Amino acid sequence: MEKTDMELKQEEEEGAPAPSVERVFDGVRVPAWREQVTVRALVVSLGLSVMLSVIVMKLNLTTGIIPSLNVASGLLGFFFVKVWTKALEQAGVLRVPFTRQENTVIQTCVVAAYGLAFSGGYGNYLFGMSSKIAGQATEADDSQNIKDPKLGWMIAFMFVVSFVGLFSLVPLRKIMIIDYKLIYPSGTATAYLINGFHTPQGENLAKKQVRTLGKFFSFSFLWGFFQWFYKSGDDCGFEAFPTLGLKAYENKFNFDFSAMYVGVGMICPHIVNASILIGAILSWGIMWPLINNQKGNWYSADLAPNSLHGLQGYRVFIAVSIILGDGLYNFLKVLTKTVQTFVSDSQKIRLSTLPVSDEVQMAKQPIVSYDDDRRIEVFLKDQIPKWVAIGGYIIVSLVSIITLPHIFPPLKWYFILVAYAVAPVLAFCNAYGCGLTDWNMASTYGKLAIFVFGAWAGAHHGGVLAGLASCGVMMSIVSTASDLMQDFKTGYLTLSSPRSMFVSQVIGTSMGCVVAPCVFWLFYKAFDDIGVPGSQYPAPYAIIYRNMAILGVDGFSALPKHCLTLCYIFFALAILINLARDLSPKKVGQCIPIPMAMAIPFYIGAAFAIDMFIGTVILFVWQKMDRAKAAAFGPAVASGLICGDGIWSLPQAVLALAQVKPPICMKFLSRKMNDRVDAFINSAS
Repeated sequence: MEKTDMELKQEEEEGAPAPSVERVFDGVRVPAWREQVTVRALVVSLGLSVMLSVIVMKLNLTTGIIPSLNVASGLLGFFFVKVWTKALEQAGVLRVPFTRQENTVIQTCVVAAYGLAFSGGYGNYLFGMSSKIAGQATEADDSQNIKDPKLGWMIAFMFVVSFVGLFSLVPLRKIMIIDYKLIYPSGTATAYLINGFHTPQGENLAKKQVRTLGKFFSFSFLWGFFQWFYKSGDDCGFEAFPTLGLKAYENKFNFDFSAMYVGVGMICPHIVNASILIGAILSWGIMWPLINNQKGNWYSADLAPNSLHGLQGYRVFIAVSIILGDGLYNFLKVLTKTVQTFVSDSQKIRLSTLPVSDEVQMAKQPIVSYDDDRRIEVFLKDQIPKWVAIGGYIIVSLVSIITLPHIFPPLKWYFILVAYAVAPVLAFCNAYGCGLTDWNMASTYGKLAIFVFGAWAGAHHGGVLAGLASCGVMMSIVSTASDLMQDFKTGYLTLSSPRSMFVSQVIGTSMGCVVAPCVFWLFYKAFDDIGVPGSQYPAPYAIIYRNMAILGVDGFSALPKHCLTLCYIFFALAILINLARDLSPKKVGQCIPIPMAMAIPFYIGAAFAIDMFIGTVILFVWQKMDRAKAAAFGPAVASGLICGDGIWSLPQAVLALAQVKPPICMKFLSRKMNDRVDAFINSAS
């Protein structure tokens, strides 16, 4: 007899155990780990890896804000394999049903692959090595500090550095997942999504979510195609629409009709979107107009618009100072919390093993639910031998130590040796902190490597290139280690074998080592103005990372007047804002802006901030009207908008490579300028 909602609510209030997930799957055989890694899963993973890598690359080269696409990869993986199996079932040749373990393998493989489109540095440290970015930086051209992108060495670099992190924390998986019960919020959310898909009720909801995703995917793709016809030149098309007026547009305040960033705004938390908008208003609405009034006083009036000795220098270095202040604060915060929690948990485990009486011992033992018991059994069944992890780490590290100095001569072999000696400790700190807070600090460890190894190499011995390359080494290790541990958590909650998780992560990483460089190469060859400020793909973090490396080896002598003082102020301000967030009551603290998010528009403008804020307003209103429906279908709508616009980038790049240009330029002029244009045309005719 089914219980009423009132009875269920009463049980919940009285502390009754939550409904068991694994009892729903009682009687369903858990496939062996080799059966979880199927050919169809890998084929679907490859297709999704290409699609999501294009999306991440576009985000990387425009704003650098990368939302979590775990939900999209799990949802799309479910959809494509379901289409596959349904077709085979109707043909009468379906032999193997689609399981949640196979769905988890797809999600793991895809996340590993598209993750390299971000951690590979194509929007920051790797592209920051190029002559195009070096020409915008503060130092004179120096050939030993420049490495232009080439497909061959980028693929080789990815293969050399991307696998080390996979071996670094494998021996600690039981400690982090079972003993310390780290949450890994993104991994946990993805696991519940996949578990829900594969229950009878969940599959019906998943079909509706996929249908919603498909509708908005189609709309976003067709909208991008429609906009393309009106963008035949600079400042053309809907993205140049002065929605808030011409004066606001001059200061980069306008809604540019980007479906992708509306979708990103629907995925990102409300406070992130609000912080970005506040940063845009503070910088482009107040600071930059005031500093521009000091032209000829604080800096020369004859400088090029993009010179870092002028207004552009204030934009870049103040953004850098906020990012460093926020990164340093959160690094110390997560590190402190990690150490405290680790020590506390270690003491609890040690005390639980003391020889006390049976009654006390039983009182100290946590109650293990049916779900936990079942998951622990499966998680411990397929062990990954320690010699595989240790031997793999040593072998891959040796290959890297031998190979990397040939790719980047200023990066000496002993730099890499030191990096790999300390990397497991940093990888543990990052993975543990991510398990507690869902905050991946890989970029902070990368910035730390820039300053340490760049200064070690020195300004006259390729220190800038050495710093950027070491950033890539460190980011790859700590990022992949954290991603793998998060995937172990997802696998733990879906009864997926740790071996299948590890194997699918290795396969996904291998895919990403080829897919990510090829996708970047397509963008690099298709768009001549990539990396140029104000262009369609400005790659804002490339110049920021390069100038961090320059500061690490050269100091602050090249900064314009009062820029260093402003940097100190905003560095301190970032720390103070974080302190205010943490020390205030929760209701107050969650309304205080996030400095890292505020820093992003300082350099690239406010248009995307308006797009994202519109996205967050749409979701906010939807949540007020129907919270359950917004929770169920909001991620599908957002993923559809992001994926459709992102996939349009692929045919757009192909058209650009084929020299096919849009037929129309839609521009917006003031009344006076329009009268002058009309007069000129009339006089010419």
